[in-house]
Amino acid sequence: MKDAGAFLQECLLSLAGQRLADHEVVAVDDGSADGSRDILARAARADPRVRVIASPGRGLVEALNAATVVACGEFVARMDADDIAHPDRLAAQVERLLADPAVDILGSRVRLFGEPANGNAGMQAYVAWTNSLVNHDDIVRDLWVESPLAHPSVMMRAGVFRSLGGYRSFHGPEDYDLWLRAHAAGLRFAKCEAVLLDWRDAAGRLSRTDPRYAAQAFRALKIEALLSNFVAAGRPLVVWGAGPIGKAWSRDLAAAGRPIAAFVEVDPDKVGQRIHGVPVLPVERAGSVAGALHLAAVSGIQARGRIRAAAGLLGIVDGRDLLAVA
Repeated sequence: MKDAGAFLQECLLSLAGQRLADHEVVAVDDGSADGSRDILARAARADPRVRVIASPGRGLVEALNAATVVACGEFVARMDADDIAHPDRLAAQVERLLADPAVDILGSRVRLFGEPANGNAGMQAYVAWTNSLVNHDDIVRDLWVESPLAHPSVMMRAGVFRSLGGYRSFHGPEDYDLWLRAHAAGLRFAKCEAVLLDWRDAAGRLSRTDPRYAAQAFRALKIEALLSNFVAAGRPLVVWGAGPIGKAWSRDLAAAGRPIAAFVEVDPDKVGQRIHGVPVLPVERAGSVAGALHLAAVSGIQARGRIRAAAGLLGIVDGRDLLAVA
C-alpha cells in the first residue's frame, strides 16, 4: 500500500472485526508520505496480529511478494488498503478451502463502492460480469476475456502461491498473469457466492492510470499465454468479429508471428472483404478452415453467447476449438 491514509483505518477495522480471529495482517507500506505509516504503527501496537513492513517505494509487485514471504499461515489473502472486508470474509474462505481441497485459488463476489462507481458504467459492468463467474468451469471459460477474479477478494493456498513463483514483475497486470500461469499449471479456481468484499472505485486507481493495466498490456499477455500453452504449433487461427477488438487481435497476433487465417462476420457489408490481408467469411463458412482455433473477439456477454451458439451448431466445441477473448 502507498498513501492510503484516508481509507486505511476503515480497512484495518474491518480486518480487526473478522469472525476468524486467528489471522495475521501483513501490511507493506511502500514509501507512503501521507501518515499511513503512523496509522499502521498505532494499529500494530494495539493488535499483535498486525505486522508492518517498510518498503522504500519499490512498487506493487515487490510489496505483494514481500508480504507473502513473511506470511506464516496456510492460506494467504489479498486486500487493498482502501477496501473493506465483510466480517465473515476470512472465515468463509478458509472454511471453503478446508472443505474443498480441489480448489487452489478462491475469490468472492464483491460490491463496488466509492465516488466514481455511480458514473462508471464500464466498471459496474465488469463487476457484474466477474460476480457471475463462480465455479471453475465458468471462470476458465471466460479466462481470456478479462481477469475473472477481483484481485483483492482472493485467498489462495500459500504453497500453491509459492509453487507459482509469486507475482511476476513485468510491464503488465500481475494478478491476471498469476491466474494465467495457475491455469497453465492445472490449478483450480472458485468463488464464494457471498459478497465478502467492498471494492472501492477511485479515479486514481492503478487500473486507470498505469499502462501496465491498459487493454494493450492485457492483450499482449493473453497472446503470450495462448501461444505458449494453448495453441498447437501450426494450428490456424480464426477471429470472429472484424470490429475494433477483432482487428486489434489480428494485428497483435501477426506481430507475434501468428497471423490469422480469416475473420468471421455477421455484417453483410464486411463479408467478402479482405481485412489485414485475410478473407472475411460468413458464419456458415466458419468451419471451412480445418483444425482452426476460433477466437470470439467481441465485447459483451450477449455477443459472446451468440457466437458460442452459432459455433456450436457448426460443431466448433467451446473451450477446445473456440475461446472468447477481448
